[in-house]
Amino acid sequence: MARFDEVMATFWGDGDYGVQQPLTEEMAREAERLLGVTLPSALLDLLRVQNGGSVAPDHDAFPTSRPTSWSEDHVPFDGLMGIGRRDGMTSLLDTPYLIEEWGLPAPLVLLSGDGHSWIGLDYRICGRAGEPSVTWFETDLNAELALAGDFRSFVEGLTAGSTDGDSSAGGPVPTC
Repeated sequence: MARFDEVMATFWGDGDYGVQQPLTEEMAREAERLLGVTLPSALLDLLRVQNGGSVAPDHDAFPTSRPTSWSEDHVPFDGLMGIGRRDGMTSLLDTPYLIEEWGLPAPLVLLSGDGHSWIGLDYRICGRAGEPSVTWFETDLNAELALAGDFRSFVEGLTAGSTDGDSSAGGPVPTC
C-alpha cells in the first residue's frame, strides 16, 4: 500500500472536467459550515492540489472484500468532487440535495458517484466532528459496503481498475 503523500503526488488525472476554482481556507470553512461536518484533513490536502476532477488511472478503483453490482472485486473511483459552485458541475456542496434525491442516510458527504452508486464520507458512527469512514452505497439495491476506516486509508488503498476485459472496463456487472 502506498503512503498518502506518494499517492497525492500522482492522484489527479488529466483534463479539467469537474475541477472547481482553487480551494481557499475560506471555501473549506464555508463547506464545513454548510455540510455541518468537519472534513478530513487528507481530503482537504488533496483538494488544495486540485479542487476536484478526474482521478489518475493508477488510482481509479478501490478493492472490495465482496462483489458489488459494479465488479467482483472493486468499486470505481474515477473522479473526486471538489468544493465550489461552477455551473454544470457537481460538488461536495451538493451533498444535502443528493442525499435527499437518492434516499441516502445522513450524515454523509458524497465524494464520487452517479446516483445509482456513490462513495461517501460516512459520519454516522463518528459524529459530525469525528474522522469519518468511507462507504460505498448502491441506491438501486439499497446496499452499502464499508471500504476504509478513514479517508487517508481509502486513498492509500486505491489501485488501478482492471482493463483485462472484466466489468470494470465497461461498467456494471450484468445480472442474469
